[in-house]
Amino acid sequence: MNILVFGGTGFVGLNIAEALLARGHAVTLFDRAGLPPAAQRAFDRHGDRLKVIQGDVLDRHTVEKVIAAGFDAIVMGAAITASAERDAADPETILNVNLLAQTPILVAARRSGVQRVINLSSAGAYGAAAFQHALLDEDLACDPVSLYAITKFASEKVAARLAALWQFDIISVRLSGVFGPWERATGVRDTLSPQIQILAALRERTDAVLPRPGVKDWIYAPDAADAVALLIEAAKPKHSLYNISTGSEWSALQWGQELAALNPGFICRLAETGEAPTIDLHSDADRAPLSVARLEQEFGWRARFGCADSAADLNIWSTQHQEGN
Repeated sequence: MNILVFGGTGFVGLNIAEALLARGHAVTLFDRAGLPPAAQRAFDRHGDRLKVIQGDVLDRHTVEKVIAAGFDAIVMGAAITASAERDAADPETILNVNLLAQTPILVAARRSGVQRVINLSSAGAYGAAAFQHALLDEDLACDPVSLYAITKFASEKVAARLAALWQFDIISVRLSGVFGPWERATGVRDTLSPQIQILAALRERTDAVLPRPGVKDWIYAPDAADAVALLIEAAKPKHSLYNISTGSEWSALQWGQELAALNPGFICRLAETGEAPTIDLHSDADRAPLSVARLEQEFGWRARFGCADSAADLNIWSTQHQEGN
């Protein structure tokens, strides 16, 4: 298959690209930023099966021209994961990138005969509802609050409406707390995952200090990418919306302590009374986990990485792929 990934040089996009290339597909990445040097070196072995196009997702003419070249599937992953401060300062850009850019992509995809579109949404779409229920399944009523959450939820609804009207194959996926390879500051994600913050503390030889354990159904990026690749390849998925998660919970603190066990001298701990944390957990409370029953029952899919093995894998990966290497 020939697959186009918008937001392709972001960390989730790069993991999806790796998963697809490993399956023998051809992948084109569309993003404002080019490949980081470490990714350029790592992806060289794929030759002309990987292409990178630098462009703005808000440039409708360029987007339409790229899609017209012909693709079997498209992944819509361009997004701004905004903080409350950015919500207040620049709502227009957030809405344009996260939601309004979607429609020209879908119109062009339909016109060009694209077989399937995957819309990358987020567990953030559940919003306030995520703190009012014990388990979050795809049929639960959502109550998004932040502009990121609102736009992700709206993108799902727009996709579902157009898919029904056009008889067009569009699948939305809600990603849980993703972390892992290729994650870095790019200017479109205001706060990196706690795991990458903890890894940065290790590299800076400082303690990682958390405000609380930070329990969540975290998912390692290669697992999230594997689920997306499965949905691209699946003959006829039964649903238009799937949660993607590990289906189990563990804490960011536990993950950091697993990393510390691999790196003697490094400390990951809770903040003491009156001490300022150095790790941002993104919220003041822990939301409920996502149900993965739909994905598991239909496809038999389960995440491969848990707490300890993701810490071990990312520890090795980060050493091998540092920008200076």
